[in-house]
Amino acid sequence: MKSNLLVELFTEELPPKALQNLSNTFANELFAALREQQLAGADSECTPYATPRRLAVLITHVAAQQPDRTLERKGPAVAAGLDVEGKPTKALEGFMRSAGTTLEQLQKAQDGKAEYFVARIEQKGKPLAAYLADMVGQALKKLPVPKLMRWGDSEHQFVRPVHGLVMLHGNEVVPGEVLGLQSGNSTRGHRFLHNSEFPIMSADGYEEAMLAHGKVIPSFAQRRAKISEQLEAEAGTLNARINPAEGLLDEVTALVEWPVIYVGEFEAEYLEVPQECLILTMQQNQKYFPLLDAGGKLLNKFLIVSNMETADPKHIIGGNQRVVRPRLADARFFYNQDRRQTLESRVEKLGSVVYHNKLGSQLQRVERLATLSGTIARLLKADKADAELAARLAKADLLTDMVGEFPELQGVMGRYYALHDGEKAEVANAIEAHYHPRFAGDTLPQGPLACAVALADKLETLIGIYGIGQVPTGDKDPFGLRRHALGVLRILIETPLDLPLEALLRTAAGNFPDGMLSATVAADVEGFMLDRLRGYLRDRDFETTHIEAVLYMLDGRLHEVLPRLQGVREFAALSVAADLAAANKRVQNIMRKNHEELGADLASAAIQPALFQEDQERDLYQAMQGIEPLAQRYLERGDYGQNLKALVTLKPFIDDFFDKVMVMCEDQALRKNRAVLLQRLGRLMNQVADISKLAA
Repeated sequence: MKSNLLVELFTEELPPKALQNLSNTFANELFAALREQQLAGADSECTPYATPRRLAVLITHVAAQQPDRTLERKGPAVAAGLDVEGKPTKALEGFMRSAGTTLEQLQKAQDGKAEYFVARIEQKGKPLAAYLADMVGQALKKLPVPKLMRWGDSEHQFVRPVHGLVMLHGNEVVPGEVLGLQSGNSTRGHRFLHNSEFPIMSADGYEEAMLAHGKVIPSFAQRRAKISEQLEAEAGTLNARINPAEGLLDEVTALVEWPVIYVGEFEAEYLEVPQECLILTMQQNQKYFPLLDAGGKLLNKFLIVSNMETADPKHIIGGNQRVVRPRLADARFFYNQDRRQTLESRVEKLGSVVYHNKLGSQLQRVERLATLSGTIARLLKADKADAELAARLAKADLLTDMVGEFPELQGVMGRYYALHDGEKAEVANAIEAHYHPRFAGDTLPQGPLACAVALADKLETLIGIYGIGQVPTGDKDPFGLRRHALGVLRILIETPLDLPLEALLRTAAGNFPDGMLSATVAADVEGFMLDRLRGYLRDRDFETTHIEAVLYMLDGRLHEVLPRLQGVREFAALSVAADLAAANKRVQNIMRKNHEELGADLASAAIQPALFQEDQERDLYQAMQGIEPLAQRYLERGDYGQNLKALVTLKPFIDDFFDKVMVMCEDQALRKNRAVLLQRLGRLMNQVADISKLAA
């Protein structure tokens, strides 16, 4: 008999940022354990529930009892299980004892290497109650909890004190003990709106009972959707929009069981502080949702997600307004204090701040940044002096009170303070933008000056940290080198900027003192970045063979990688692409043999039409003569797809050449001339990418 199974653990308030992970892990682990014991099957579904005070899961079609089954246990190899007289060895005797079987009951099986004994044990199915409590306990032990706690005089441990356990199969309580608690069918509702016990009459009625009797929305997803809908509706009535905040909606969903939205406000005088500061303190410290007008300007109103519903919310709103006011006052104080010193006056103080014990102080780092920024700016035809100034000031805001309180504002406050100091807008913007992109999908620095400083910052970090041996391993990347590498790649590719990667890395490495870094650091970082590049391009849905074909011929011109890949994609869709790729592979194989036997002088040799003996040689040569100018024009204007498509007209001439002409002939002059012809063909075919890599 199958029924739905409900398990709920009623606790003190759980860590909000970890709630979803705890809930999903608990549900998945319990579901997997039930399936392993054949108590849940292919028709079963798992629904997790999570609120600040409970972890729960509903699993459908759970059997009341396991089916009878045959368990198979692998024993020792036959050769090791029997002695020369055919009697069981001690190894086999131990296996038979553990399996509760005799020699006559054992069977033999083959695993491809050797024959071994197998014990097949008939096991009668056990009831759900025989397993469930232990399954729940084991699932709880597997939760990603960094620190456990005890409560009362109990020896049991969990992330928070646990006060109730519901285990319902259909409408029947499954008896069992978990964390010292006996299972039942009673739970508690909302801490303030319904903080008394009430029964859950059946697993199927869990959500309905929690809503009706407990004033709790148990589904995290439904609660989140309701909060989002209410926030948008309330903002709409105020002709405002909500400032987006990564993770804030999930966090407030994990803080409330019965969400209600209220509107708070603060004195308009605080709006003279940069809005990024006010927004951050409201979101980070108070979990409020700041409101913006249609132009993106902060309003002196915010939305509160409360866990209390009341007919007269003035005390809730007033309390929240009183709490936020000192936070805003602190931000204003920090802002006014910071502006008493210029960014320039703070730069020398960076000399007392350690960047890394093997790489020197922040001031030494800034000096390297300034030099590298000036070099890159000159390549980008930006003002070298402005780039050096922006780089010199880029880290000065690290010493301000505002950034000390809110590290997330580094760069942002540097821009405000630079403008206050009278620096050019381009310099101030570069100070903020040099941290971009900060995460996947973030905006890129705009303009050559900002790009120069942003590239310098990331390249200096990559070369410096990698050069002292702090290489990312597995999921460990404490200095964010993968993020910095992807940032450099995105700036070069998506802006795009015609700056060869290898030269940039060598220049960055040259700014460090001799002997500070490994001798091969530039090449090592280039390899590291090319691995990141492959992942970046795969994420943009380019095929691996296409990526390798382009990278082989790219020579560091990353600004061309996307259009070249698009050209290869268009070419690969042609019906003749596979044949041309195979022909190109054949050309390369022939040239490899000729280089080995005829020497390196092939590279500079010219075709001699007078030596042609076969019509197919002349025809291929003439066809190439006609195609080359057209292909070159396409290449120069970046029309890579058309460059590759132009090769289609060569296919019949290439086919005839390979059918009728022997390249590796005895006549050395003739052989060399034919090899030079193929060498030129290979160069023509591989202007955009090494299309031989498209061959199967």
